[in-house]
Amino acid sequence: MRHGNKLNHLGRKSAHRKAMLSNMACSLIQHKRINTTVAKAKALRGYVEPLMTKSKTDSTHSRRTVFSYLQNKEVVTELFREVAPRIAEREGGYTRIIRTGYRLGDNAEMCMIELVDFNEIYTNEKAKKTTRRSRRGGKKEEGEATVVDAVETSTEEAAPAVEAEVVEEAEVVEETPATEEAPAADDSSSDEPEADAPSTEEAPEEK
Repeated sequence: MRHGNKLNHLGRKSAHRKAMLSNMACSLIQHKRINTTVAKAKALRGYVEPLMTKSKTDSTHSRRTVFSYLQNKEVVTELFREVAPRIAEREGGYTRIIRTGYRLGDNAEMCMIELVDFNEIYTNEKAKKTTRRSRRGGKKEEGEATVVDAVETSTEEAAPAVEAEVVEEAEVVEETPATEEAPAADDSSSDEPEADAPSTEEAPEEK
């Protein structure tokens, strides 16, 4: 029983426990997520998160401090180069524990512990934007306004086309009377010889 004990010994001596947590921390930094028991994941979270906070300040002292816990140069380099820039804006809570069920052999509760900023499914940049609504129907009013604006713009675009059609119809109407007046002029010219005809007929009568 571990009543009142803040440290979970995990059934191991201190040297074995520290070596195990160091290896698990290296695996977590390399692979960004590992599967283990819930008890080990909680112990690992308290072990690796202070190291990730230390990696935010890239200095020789910070690197040596982190190396004293991890004992792996490649992992320390990856922590300071890849992980530290991704967690720069986060003030803690770098890991997430997701329970996955129970192990068949001893029925131990299993889970997956992962780095929060390297999960593309849960991390959504659009969700970070905060939106404020003054009232419940605010979105609907904005939607209606956009619809009205769209209708107005469509009517404004259609108006010049309608005006152009009206102008074309007016030109056609103006041209048709001119073509009808042309035959009238021909009729007047044809009437003039008819007026001359009686004069030619009267001439023999005078003789």
